Parts: sequence; structure tokens; C-alpha cells
Amino acid sequence: VVHYWAEKGISGFTVFKYRLRRLEGQPTLTTSQVHFTYGRVPQCPSEIRGLVCEDISGGQEVVPIPATNLVDDPPVAPTGKLNFLICYQYSKSMKFARNIKLPANAAGCDCKGLCWDPKTCACARLNGSDFPYVHRDGGRLIEAKHVVFECGPKCGCDPSCVNRTSQRGLKYRLEVFRTPKKGWAVRSWDFIPAGAPVCEYIGVLTRTEELDNVSENNYIFDIDCLQTMRGLGGRERRQLDASLPMIQNMDKIDEQRSDSVPEFCIDAASIGNVARFINHSCEPNLFIQCVLSAHQDIKLARVMLFAADSIPPLQELTYDYGYALDSVHGPDGKVKKMACYCGAEGCRKRLF
Repeated sequence: VVHYWAEKGISGFTVFKYRLRRLEGQPTLTTSQVHFTYGRVPQCPSEIRGLVCEDISGGQEVVPIPATNLVDDPPVAPTGKLNFLICYQYSKSMKFARNIKLPANAAGCDCKGLCWDPKTCACARLNGSDFPYVHRDGGRLIEAKHVVFECGPKCGCDPSCVNRTSQRGLKYRLEVFRTPKKGWAVRSWDFIPAGAPVCEYIGVLTRTEELDNVSENNYIFDIDCLQTMRGLGGRERRQLDASLPMIQNMDKIDEQRSDSVPEFCIDAASIGNVARFINHSCEPNLFIQCVLSAHQDIKLARVMLFAADSIPPLQELTYDYGYALDSVHGPDGKVKKMACYCGAEGCRKRLF
């Protein structure tokens, strides 16, 4: 290292840069820079550089979600009108289209207080006679499963039961921030341990066939747990889970296979939560987990995002959108292509 200096990066954090020189007898090195970034987590809104909104949830979430923008001039916030067609509204709970009727609540378990014995808990038996979570850090998923069965409205256990881990809402301090190429993005001010639930994908639950201008809507999440089970892209295909034969409508879904369009989807274009701002990555640090709690219809499962690994503070949160290349078509029938700017070493260079 022959020279080093510090600069302010585009996100407001200190960037250390180093210039290297070739040592005698070593291969020739071109002048290069090695980047390390770190930043101090703000303690109050006045310390946040580029703050454009103190809480995009408008007080709905227990933990405020600030938004920052050091890219646009003048800076804009991720609220209000996003374009001439869409006016975005934050919601922490799922909304339902008028023709959507949810299944009746499942019977649930007879446990009292907390669920302790997986052999006697009816919900644990659906998970292969074991609890999917451990108590550590407020509840962490032991491993990704085809479907996670949680305790629901008719269960006898308390809200603090570990088998209700994904139902407790946001607990990490998240920030929505503007990026130069990827639009809005999300990062956490807190360390997130592997297996911890981060957020649910919230929007309007609707029938896929009734969506208009689907090709122009980038906020649609198909509820296709079968595809999630088989694996998206290079994700390892998991072995058959003991709970699958007990899932309502599983046989019908299995007959349809993944060639058909999922019957239901979540549309977060105009109504949604912080999950709609989480970007794609070809090497993500979050993964999708289907969760059933109130009912057992897999076609209407909740879509949760969990930490795939331990995530340090201020690292962008990402998950794999799961698009197959050349799978998206425009209104004219032609294949649409979108470049990927995730920056991962194994980036596929295209989102779809």
C-alpha cells in the first residue's frame, strides 16, 4: 500500500481507498483501489443524511422506517405518486380483492401458554413432529422448509409462542434508500441473525387472471409455493417434507405443475409494505418461505422473507426474484429484457 485516503460514498458512508504497488518478484499489479465501507448507525432522525421521510409507514409499524435519498436532485421520497398511473399507499396488513374469500380457520392445537412438546402439539405434527423455530433471538427458523405451519387463531397457546415467530411484525430498524441504478432499496441498521424473519410481502391478494397491465407491474408476487419448494434458479432442491401430504389442495396443485400460472398473487403496486422496496440479487441474503397459520390452503400461503445468513448492519437486503430468462413478454408478445445491477460475483446480468 503506497497511498490511502478516505472519501464520502454516495450513500453518505466513509469509503477507504488504497493504492497498491507491485513488490519485487511478484506479478505485475495495475494501480487499483480496494474499497471497504462502514458507517455509524444514526441515533436520531437529525443524524440521517439525505432524509426525505422520517417514517414511510406513517406510524403503522412499531419501528419507524426512514427513507433517504442522496441520488436525486431534488431528492424525492418513496411515498405519494410513483408515476402518473400509480399512487402508492403503505399498509402493514394484507388487503383482499372483493372476490377473494379466505378459508375457514384451522382447528389448531390444544397447548396452553406456550407450545413445548412437539409430539403432542398438533401444529408441530404438521411440521414433521418438530418445531420449525428455535427460541434464540426471539425465534429463528432452523432451516428452510417446503411450508412452515404456525399456530393460528384457534390455537390455545399465547402470542409469545415460538411457533408464531413470523406473526410479530417488524423488529429490526429498516431504512429505505435510493440507489443510482436500482431505484429504491432496503437495508437494516441492526444485525440480523441467520434464520430470523425480516418481513412479510404485503399487498392486495387477488386472482392472477384479473390483473390488468401485468407486464407493466413490477410489484406482483405469485403465490406459487410449489415452485418455491422445487427451488428458484440455482437453489438446491429440497427433499419431500413430511408435512406435505396433509396440506389442503396439495394434490390438485401438484397436478397443475409449475407450467400453469398460479391462481393467486400479491399485488403491491399501489398498496404494500417495506418488502416492495427490497431488490433482487443473484446472490441474495434473504430467502422466501411459505407460511400457513390461520388456514391450510397452500394456494393462499403467507409469503415471508427470512435471513439466509447473518447480515451485518447497513448491508442491502435482497432476495432472488426467481425470473427465468426470456420468461417475461410485453403487450406485443415480444420478450422483455431487464438488466440486473445486483453487483454479485455470479450475477446473471439480466433480471429476466
